[in-house]
Amino acid sequence: MAEITITKANFEQEVLKSDKPVLADFWAPWCGPCRMLSPVISEIALEREDIKVCKVNVDDLPELAIKYHVSAVPTLLIFEDGDVAETIVGFRSKEDILEML
Repeated sequence: MAEITITKANFEQEVLKSDKPVLADFWAPWCGPCRMLSPVISEIALEREDIKVCKVNVDDLPELAIKYHVSAVPTLLIFEDGDVAETIVGFRSKEDILEML
């Protein structure tokens, strides 16, 4: 499944009420490490049917970044049953991310 772009309108349904674990990528277009991580996140989204992968642009949704204490990008949050179960800050390899899932 392709990544889902998060908006104010769909965050609750796609992330908080998801019946699958959610890997949420908090990123910014100006962030070099975010651009490096983007293809890794895309691969995970296409390979893993058991999770949902979402992209949160912190420039567009600063209130979500504040709410979830995202102070650096990229930050990956793993949500389970609407709660943050794991936080990964900075660029990580695909293997590291999959291990956290």
